[in-house]
Amino acid sequence: MARQLDEQIAGRYPVGQRLRVLDVGMGQGTQALRLARAGHQVTGLERDERMIAVAREALSGEPEGIRERMRIIEGDGRDTGVHFLPGSFDVVLCHGVLMYVEEPDALLAGMARMLAPGGLLSLLVRNGDALAMRPGLSGDWAGALAAFGTVSYTNRLGLEVRTDRLAALTATLAGIGAPLHAWYGVRVFTDTAADDAAIPADVETLLAVEERVGRTDPYRGVAALLHLCGVRG
Repeated sequence: MARQLDEQIAGRYPVGQRLRVLDVGMGQGTQALRLARAGHQVTGLERDERMIAVAREALSGEPEGIRERMRIIEGDGRDTGVHFLPGSFDVVLCHGVLMYVEEPDALLAGMARMLAPGGLLSLLVRNGDALAMRPGLSGDWAGALAAFGTVSYTNRLGLEVRTDRLAALTATLAGIGAPLHAWYGVRVFTDTAADDAAIPADVETLLAVEERVGRTDPYRGVAALLHLCGVRG
């Protein structure tokens, strides 16, 4: 996904331009810190105190220049208007968050308002059109049958969460003024790997395959996750 995001940024902005980035629901700050290292001015918004502590610990070990480029704010992604003025950011990220939001339309509209004209909105969501893939490939036939037609699933943390479908989310993005510009599949071949699986010796080849399949039809349509990139009109 990081390669996909970098591709979209490189296609929209001159090389070396320092961008204003907002990471909504930044978690432990993996993407936020990566972009700060790349020279961008990054704001991470997170409400989970444990995740904030992890992110701040990681940031504390970085050189001063990187620490100065990243700030962390405790808050809910649905309150972006409380913290920031409209049009304050060139890039807004919301990765792995929408599945935990029962009614995400207000969150999406708020993030779109944070974008400057031409700004990039990057979303990572669970693919509701492919929920039968993981149980099916794992030989869980009852689970695969139950997945057809549903809009929710139990994640690896044991939580019941929601999914998004490409067509519906495409319509939503158009409605909030950030129409879909590009989309990718994420975890097409690797979704059934165990969380504690060892990194394979040929990991670079694996990443190359996932990067290729994530942009290739029909494969990307059955990915576990979808990476959607909208552009503010």
